[in-house]
Amino acid sequence: MVKTCFELFLSFLKIGAFSFGGGYAAMPLIQSQVIDRYGWLSTKDFTDLVTISQMTPGPIAVNAASFVGNLVAGIPGAISATLGVILPSCIFVTLLAYLYNRYRNLTIMQGILGFLRPTVVALIFVAGLDILLPAIFTAGGTDVRVVIYFAAALAALRKFKIGPIQVMVACGAAELAVQTILKFVP
Repeated sequence: MVKTCFELFLSFLKIGAFSFGGGYAAMPLIQSQVIDRYGWLSTKDFTDLVTISQMTPGPIAVNAASFVGNLVAGIPGAISATLGVILPSCIFVTLLAYLYNRYRNLTIMQGILGFLRPTVVALIFVAGLDILLPAIFTAGGTDVRVVIYFAAALAALRKFKIGPIQVMVACGAAELAVQTILKFVP
């Protein structure tokens, strides 16, 4: 148990230290650690983790750490993983705030920040594909309902400017309705 908690701490310490750009940018790192390296989750479980982490309040990486830690080693695991993922940010943000306040007008600082933006966008894009493709293309073929929900959510968010919370609730309600109807259809 102690070894597992220590592994959770170190694993999420790496994730916390290298996940620039927020929770979505952290998803490839989380996937690498919890699926590929340690085998704590399957690909399907990881998709569920992303969904749960997105639906619950708080930062995605922290929610994911708490979820994985609890799944692997209970409450001590959740605490270990959560501490691991937030520790680098606490140290880094404190140091960065000091340096930024002191050197914010330097051209090199602006240049570094400018070059990091496209990298973060690429990380988020890859994480999105890693979540979307397994949801659409299942072992049984293409899941048409997922494609419909994706297209409807995309249209609602981009074209109609509906908020993400309303879109998630609407898609969840739509699937609940579909599942309820399917129970009564022979």
